[in-house]
Amino acid sequence: MQYSILGSSNEKVSRVCLGSMTWGIQNTQQDANQQIEYALDAGINFIDTAEMYPVPPAEPTYGGTETIIGNWIAANPQRRKEFLLATKIAGSGFSYLRNGSGISGETVIQAVDASLKRLQTDYIDLYQLHWPNRTTPHFGKHWPGQISFSKTETADEKQEMLEILQALELCVKAGKIRHCGLSDDTPWGINTYLQLSEKHSLPKMVSIQNEFSLLHSKDWPYLIENCAREEVAYLPWSPLAGGALSGKYLNDQRPKGSRWSFSQRQGLFRNTAMSQQAIARYVELAAAHNMTPSQLALVWCDQVEGVTSTIIGATTMPQLKENIDAFTMSLSEQAKADINLALKEFAVPF
Repeated sequence: MQYSILGSSNEKVSRVCLGSMTWGIQNTQQDANQQIEYALDAGINFIDTAEMYPVPPAEPTYGGTETIIGNWIAANPQRRKEFLLATKIAGSGFSYLRNGSGISGETVIQAVDASLKRLQTDYIDLYQLHWPNRTTPHFGKHWPGQISFSKTETADEKQEMLEILQALELCVKAGKIRHCGLSDDTPWGINTYLQLSEKHSLPKMVSIQNEFSLLHSKDWPYLIENCAREEVAYLPWSPLAGGALSGKYLNDQRPKGSRWSFSQRQGLFRNTAMSQQAIARYVELAAAHNMTPSQLALVWCDQVEGVTSTIIGATTMPQLKENIDAFTMSLSEQAKADINLALKEFAVPF
């Protein structure tokens, strides 16, 4: 297993991060236990979760994934030091969660305490803001005209961000969290947090996780260079585009128990005619270069300059093994050239 530095934190994290959002709906406690133990034995030392998991989110299952991880930690307390545990505070949108409120200094403190209780641990290694209070160009909202920057005042946004940082500092000083990070944010969000941290001597955001894959490479190069220059780890989530790059959803297939067989909060926004053409091309390229489609997508993601650790997820042990094995592979120059041609043809397929 290869390792990278997590931004400015000096923590070494594996190039593979074990995602967990299926644990609690698609996966049981026993499934999760097997995945965690296999991942740790493979050298993975980075596990990511969130208070809103499992997905799709719902009031009866809220916090379920953290509870599953907490049960494993309680049964294996001696292994807690083997990995960095990351979780996230949810923003607005759920009436059953803090009355649907956005992220604030007050809700950060509430959410950290609740996550610690569910996770049955004394500390969280990386505490992330799952999405900003303002609307950002993620989840298919990256086309012109889909969001408005003028709906909120910049000064108000900065004041909210300052209060969040101040609350995070309290949690750091109390030993509840070690590092802070972002998710589903933009260069402006990254840089504003960094500026506020420097100005007010507050904790620095050490990472950001955004969607990044062969179907959604819009963060390259602008946001990723920003991360590299400012020592912010870049953590791609959904490197298989919600499982689509495995090829299993081609021709409108919906395998029983797969993610797309469940109702999705954001809808199947990745499922377009152009995406289907792109996926079919990558499936062909994978066969030509002796990899599975999932491995081609993961190897490509891992070799992108600026990527720190790629967040993977699996619902079965064979899938998990296949995905982890991808990080022992490399792309030939011909494979890179073939992929680049496809990327140019299908630059923004959804």
